[in-house]
Amino acid sequence: MATRIRLRRIGSNPKKRPHFHISVFNETRNRDSLFVEDLGIYEPVGKGVQVKLNKERYDYWVKKGAAPTDTV
Repeated sequence: MATRIRLRRIGSNPKKRPHFHISVFNETRNRDSLFVEDLGIYEPVGKGVQVKLNKERYDYWVKKGAAPTDTV
């Protein structure tokens, strides 16, 4: 199974205040479809940019062959 590490948009009103989960997806899935695992959160709006990432799980997935997108 080819996997990618991508951003998944969340939030009640994503146009005005976007939030993203950093998630592992099957390569053929869409952005908001089922995911394999959540790795962290990315919040670009608000009191500065906030990134919370589980580095151990991120490294695990990269070792397994998951390729992060350019945005991640």
